[in-house]
Amino acid sequence: MRAGLALLIVGYTLSQFYRAFLAVLAPALEADLGATTGDLARASGLWFAAFALMQLPVGWALDHLGPRRTAGVLFLAGAAGGAVVFATAQGPGALTLAMMMIGIGCAPVLMSTYFIFARQFSAAIFGTLAGVTVGVSSLGNIASAAPLAAAVEAFGWRETVWGFAVFTTLVGLGILALVRDPVKPEGEAKGSLLDLLAMPALWPILVMMFVCYAPAAGVRGLWISPYIADGYGASLGQIGTATLVMGLAMVAGNFLYGPIDRLTRSRKWPILIGNLGVALVLIGFWLAPPGGLWPAIWMFAALGLLGASYPIVISHGRAFLPAHLTGRGVTLLNLFGMGGAGVMQFASGPAYAGLAGRMGSEAAYGVLFAVFAFVILLGLVVYLFAREAPD
Repeated sequence: MRAGLALLIVGYTLSQFYRAFLAVLAPALEADLGATTGDLARASGLWFAAFALMQLPVGWALDHLGPRRTAGVLFLAGAAGGAVVFATAQGPGALTLAMMMIGIGCAPVLMSTYFIFARQFSAAIFGTLAGVTVGVSSLGNIASAAPLAAAVEAFGWRETVWGFAVFTTLVGLGILALVRDPVKPEGEAKGSLLDLLAMPALWPILVMMFVCYAPAAGVRGLWISPYIADGYGASLGQIGTATLVMGLAMVAGNFLYGPIDRLTRSRKWPILIGNLGVALVLIGFWLAPPGGLWPAIWMFAALGLLGASYPIVISHGRAFLPAHLTGRGVTLLNLFGMGGAGVMQFASGPAYAGLAGRMGSEAAYGVLFAVFAFVILLGLVVYLFAREAPD
C-alpha cells in the first residue's frame, strides 16, 4: 500500500506539472507553433474541463473497480499518450488535444489517493493527509518553473516534453503494478450521485470548491508569465524564477492549510479568511499595481500561499460523505474544483483580449484579476451559510 500511495503521489506531482507548464513554455510555443495567449488559455481551460468532466465516471469507477485499474489505465492512456501528442505537435490544435488527453489521464490520480485515505484512515486526519499529499505533489509546480525553463533552454521544448512522456509512462506502469485496492466491506449500502446532491450541507461547500482553486491555478498556470513579460520585460529565466517563487508559496500554503482544522477546531473559518485574503491580493493588482518585478512576484507568492485552500475545502465536504459514496463524493467535490478552474481559465483568454483591445494590456490584467476577485467574493457569500464539519 505504501509503494502504491507513493506512486499515486508521484502521478499527482506530474498532474501539477502538466497543468502549470504552459506558463514557461509559452514563449517557445508562440515562436515555433504560432500559439497565442488565447490559444494557450483555451488549451489550459480545456485541460481543467476534461479533468473535471472525468470526475463523475472516475467516482463510479473508484467505488466499483477500485483505484488501481481506474488510475493506472487512465494515466497511461491519457497522461502519457497526451504528453506524446504534445511533444509531436505541429500547431495550436494539437496542443489543445494533448492538454485534453493529459487532463483525462490525470483526473483519477489524486482522487484515488483520497479514496484510499478515506477508506483506510479516520475522517479526523483526512485534512492533514490531503494537505500533505497536495503539498508534496506541488513539487510538480516547482518543476514546471525554473527547472523547466532551464531544461528548455538546454535541450529544447520538444525534447524536454518527450522526457516527461517517458517518465509518465513508467509511473503509470508502476501504479498498475503496485497500487492495492482497499477491501470493500461486505453488505455495503448502495447509493448514487443523486443521494449526494440531496444533501443540503454539501451545496455551499460545492460553491466554495468551484471558486477557491480558480485564481491560483489560473494565474500560476498561465497569466503570471505574460503579466511580468508585458509589464516588466521579464526574460525566460525571470519568468522561471517568478513561477518558482509562486509555486513554492503554493507548496507552503498546502502544508499550512492541511493541519489547520485540527489546530483551530474549524474548517470553515480558515477557508473563509484565507480566500478573503486571495480576493484582497487580486484587488491589489487592480487598484495598486506593483511598481517593479519583485513586488509583483511577492504579490503572486501571497496569492499562491493563501489560494491553496483546495485540500481543506475537500476535507470539509468529506466530513459529510457516507462511506459507501466516498469515491463519488470526493470526485464530485473535485469536479466542482477543477470545473471552476477550467471555466475561469477558458473564459479568461477572450475576456483579456476584449479588455486589452479597449484599455491596453497592462490595465486589462488588473481588471481581469479583479474579475477573479469578484468571483471569489461571491463564493464566500454563499459559503458563509455552510455548516461546520461534524467531526
